[in-house]
Amino acid sequence: MNNEKLLKMYRDLHQIPEIGMQEFETQQKLLAFIREMPQEFLEIKTWKTGILVHVLGKDSSHTLGYRTDIDGLPVTEKTGLPFASKHPGKMHACGHDIHMTVALGILSKFAQKQPPVSLTFVFQPAEENASGGMQMFKSGAFGDWLPEEIYAIHDDPSLPVGAIGCRQGTLFAGTCEIHIKFTGQSGHAAFPQKANDMVVCGANFVSQVQTIMSRRIDPIKAGVVTLGHMTAGTTGNVIAGECQIDGTIRALTQDINLEIQNQVEKIAKGVAYSFNCKADIDLHQGGYFPVENNEQTTTDLIKYFQDSSLQYIETGPAMTGEDFGFLLSQIPGTMCWLGVDSPYSLHSDRMAPNTAAIKAGVTGFSGFLEHRALKLAK
Repeated sequence: MNNEKLLKMYRDLHQIPEIGMQEFETQQKLLAFIREMPQEFLEIKTWKTGILVHVLGKDSSHTLGYRTDIDGLPVTEKTGLPFASKHPGKMHACGHDIHMTVALGILSKFAQKQPPVSLTFVFQPAEENASGGMQMFKSGAFGDWLPEEIYAIHDDPSLPVGAIGCRQGTLFAGTCEIHIKFTGQSGHAAFPQKANDMVVCGANFVSQVQTIMSRRIDPIKAGVVTLGHMTAGTTGNVIAGECQIDGTIRALTQDINLEIQNQVEKIAKGVAYSFNCKADIDLHQGGYFPVENNEQTTTDLIKYFQDSSLQYIETGPAMTGEDFGFLLSQIPGTMCWLGVDSPYSLHSDRMAPNTAAIKAGVTGFSGFLEHRALKLAK
């Protein structure tokens, strides 16, 4: 597939971002692209708004996996691009359009020439909002196409265009949503003894949560708790009877994530007891496990790209979340960064990747998957 065709695919996909589990137009566009490829070695099936494509290899006893996410974000685009989003309030601000285009380019290469072993390409919905990877896996959608290794990329605006960034161990943090509602008794500001003030209760909870990382977790272990939203009360002279607090936990290992969750729950229950109120606690991690790269596959990937014509950069861990972490908890594999050299960060309304990265991604990963396939076929 030539570069012009890849760029057209990218621009078409960029214009139709959809929120997770609503990627109906995206699914149809992807299916149209895939059906334009030679079909001799391909088998296609859908799962909700996702797609699985199996490429029959010469040795069908082994299967490699490659995953791309397909959803967009609820962001109003301000890039000014001539192919900007046609869907108001939605944008591919995280670069999943780049991910999809690279995946299509790799798939096209293997559709034209039968690979040494079979490959399963996963076009996964709802990475941003609903643990699509976990849902897809637990549904049994993979069936006999379940790969023994799986790989994925994530675009990185801070890396040079086409560069590959990776590391052993954790690449991305595991994340967990915090949703806590304290319910007490509202009342008149003149009679505080007849009320149960949830503003004060919520403030105590927020203050105590700050001690988790500073006093309750080994300082060598990395994690962060952010409480980004708090709502209580209606006006200044009414004591609030309810307080809603929302936030996120991020940690580089699942053990630390679970320990932080445990501490958040303990504090919420303790504060509720001390204020004689009710606490509704919802700690929701879903499939957003840490992205922990497998040692064996990552060693091979790093060596391959160090020896390739692409620039390889050793990167540090990031506190961003990715539901590919769930798939890596079930299937050994590796995720790495693909540099797209943009002045704007992921999730920015002005995020505009350098599209030269697409060709580099296709060339690099089709070569790497061929390399892994030959190793498995031996």
